[in-house]
Amino acid sequence: MKTYSAKASEIEKKWILIDAEGAVVGRLAAFVANRLRGKHKATFTPHMDCGDNVIIVNADKVVFTGRKYTDKVYYWHTGYPGGIKDRTAREILEGRFPERVVEAAIKRMMPGGPLSRTQLKNLRIYAGAEHPHEAQQPEAVDLASFNAKNKRSA
Repeated sequence: MKTYSAKASEIEKKWILIDAEGAVVGRLAAFVANRLRGKHKATFTPHMDCGDNVIIVNADKVVFTGRKYTDKVYYWHTGYPGGIKDRTAREILEGRFPERVVEAAIKRMMPGGPLSRTQLKNLRIYAGAEHPHEAQQPEAVDLASFNAKNKRSA
């Protein structure tokens, strides 16, 4: 028996919609990273983009477990000497672009490389409840139905 390898013409991409309100960031990111890569499909091929298109709404209403909301620090470097900067998860979520917390978590769960960068282009994250992708008829996925730990009420 030969190993199956999907061809570009055989890949079928779906659109899924995830409401991130009350979702735990890490669990949401792990679920979305698997969907973007296509590992949930029986026809998964490591070198092909066979993942789905994912829309995440209410990204500003995600929650962290423990003290990560105040203690988790995101670092970046400006490129200049001594140019390391940091911001806590709270500052980002209460700031101008709260969807960047979810985006960073998902990006860090993907393997690095050109294919991952291509697959990340299939991800759309919105801070509010509105999104401009109604024409694609996304299928709503309830994250809490997979595991009770995926959602937090407070």
